[in-house]
Amino acid sequence: METKAPINLGNRIHLIDGFDLGVPGRTGTYVMDEEYLTLVETGPSPSVPRILQGLKDLGLNAGDVRFIILTHIHLDHAGGAGLLLRECPNAEVIVHKKGKRHLAEPSRLIEGARVVYGDAFNQLFDPILPIPEDRLIVKEDGDTLQISSNRSLQFLDTPGHAKHHIGIYDPASKGIFTGDTAGIRYHQAEENGILFYLPSTSPNQFDPEAMERSIQRFKEMELERIYFGHFGKSEEPDKALEQVSSWLPVFLEAGEQAFKNGEGVEGAKRRLHDKVSDYLKEFQIPDDHPVYDVLKLDFEVCAMGLIDYFNKRSG
Repeated sequence: METKAPINLGNRIHLIDGFDLGVPGRTGTYVMDEEYLTLVETGPSPSVPRILQGLKDLGLNAGDVRFIILTHIHLDHAGGAGLLLRECPNAEVIVHKKGKRHLAEPSRLIEGARVVYGDAFNQLFDPILPIPEDRLIVKEDGDTLQISSNRSLQFLDTPGHAKHHIGIYDPASKGIFTGDTAGIRYHQAEENGILFYLPSTSPNQFDPEAMERSIQRFKEMELERIYFGHFGKSEEPDKALEQVSSWLPVFLEAGEQAFKNGEGVEGAKRRLHDKVSDYLKEFQIPDDHPVYDVLKLDFEVCAMGLIDYFNKRSG
């Protein structure tokens, strides 16, 4: 099992790389080392052994984990929660109210993911275990969670990527855990000297208007940091949020053109690739750059979400 040492992000926050999809730097679990040991995201079940190893590397015990917070219930963020909970007997799982029942009974989650990921589902996500209802806590907009005497987290309802999405604001670091609502940080491009962020428009609850409202809300918070679900910390939140906002209409245009022309998901995917590739070439990033290893899957999933959105809107 390939692992990496946890990344110290400052402010008593560490990031454990879960090697989601077998890819380093794709999806991670944030560790808040406070009186009540708190994790944000679990990733899928294959990431759980890496989370446990990462906790050991930090000198922490899984039995001391008190809270596991999920920004949303998509399996690349939350699929491993049931499995991890077996190793964390004192932990409770915090989730949006619209996600609670799907964690308690994950059959629909599994069905939806099989549609998206097909034959790769078992390798990427199995097993997905139900979570007992008495270990699930719902947090709504404005709710808080005290994790130490001087650290209280604040929850925001942040739809756009999914209806069951929460953001977690940490006043101690002036940072927010945005899951996928504020897009994806493609840190692979930073070695070429550019900051690169794109929206995540995956199916089946993508709502561009809600996404833009959530991003605008983030912009008004005077943040100093964003902790992305994919992947890591940005200390230039204004630039990140503005970039995601500027790409959102580009994604919508690509999806709408593919839909109107009857090109389907393949057409939307091709159009997204062409738009992004043209942009990256301006920074001398070629089509065989490692960032495309990640973009290839994201174009596929984003295209599916865009076509699904325009299908629903036309019906």
